[in-house]
Amino acid sequence: MSVILAILFAISAMTSPAMGPSMPTIGTIDYYGLRHSKKSAVERALQITPGDKVPRSPLAAEERIKAIPGVARARLNFVCCGPLGKTILYVGIQEKGAPELHFRPAPNGKARLPADIVNAGRVSEDALMKAVLAGDGEDDSPGYSLSHNPGLRAIEERFVTFTQDDRSVLRKVLHDSADANQRALAAEVLGYARDHRVVVPDLAFAMSDPDSGVRNNAMRALAIIAGYARAHPSAAIKIPTHTFINLLNSLVWSDRNKAGWALMELTTSRDPALLADLRQRAMLALIEMAQWKNLGHAESYCVILGRIAGLPEKEIWSDFQDGKRAKIIAAAQKAGPSGSTR
Repeated sequence: MSVILAILFAISAMTSPAMGPSMPTIGTIDYYGLRHSKKSAVERALQITPGDKVPRSPLAAEERIKAIPGVARARLNFVCCGPLGKTILYVGIQEKGAPELHFRPAPNGKARLPADIVNAGRVSEDALMKAVLAGDGEDDSPGYSLSHNPGLRAIEERFVTFTQDDRSVLRKVLHDSADANQRALAAEVLGYARDHRVVVPDLAFAMSDPDSGVRNNAMRALAIIAGYARAHPSAAIKIPTHTFINLLNSLVWSDRNKAGWALMELTTSRDPALLADLRQRAMLALIEMAQWKNLGHAESYCVILGRIAGLPEKEIWSDFQDGKRAKIIAAAQKAGPSGSTR
């Protein structure tokens, strides 16, 4: 997850008529949240198959799935782009009686970002898409991403400056602004602070924002900071893990995607308490997601399961690369609370 190609764009619950036709046709479909509902019933209600165009709006399909007995909510997440440049469709299910995530109420403050930050954010969106499509990589070693693409890197370096000059207003917007787009940009820019410790509390706070874009940007920044913390233990950066585990059961694909990335970094030390918490609260979700067709998306969950199983790192990565995901999953299912197999 250290290259821009790993940053895939989830467009969830699309309602704009212009959105669907702009995306490639659907290549693969995967599901999550299925515990008691039958996948075959969801497939029939979905009425979308590989090779179809991305619909202009997913709302009709979501309503058909919601009508299945036992289903409380459904969410279609269109992610671009998978193998051969095709769109990946993730169908999220929340069953009746399943634990439901609750986020903070949306703030209603009037705080807004300065025009130069807003303009830089707007330019960075276009530059990022171009970098992704070009296959340009990035350097995460400073604890924030710096693209190998010169144009995007120049904007990201401005973000570093913004965190030095405008951190107070960035924090104010993140906590209080009624504008979700501004909160999302504030979370993205705050991730570029050179002193990672001072922004971790703000980014952790943003993980419970009601807007998925804010949560996505905050978790992406924290995942990169977690990688930095692993490489620089003397920095003594502490990142809370509880909300990440909660979001592994989210109805929103980007929540699960970024939480998995962050937890893959955070479980590197194999902290027994964290692994036990994952086993207790997210085991079914981890197993489900570890079987997704897209290997890049399944990777973090397989690695976490391998660590829950107590497998050596070399064995986890070797098995994953050799297509032995079932072996990793089985080992995690057999592992006791301490990570040793019974």
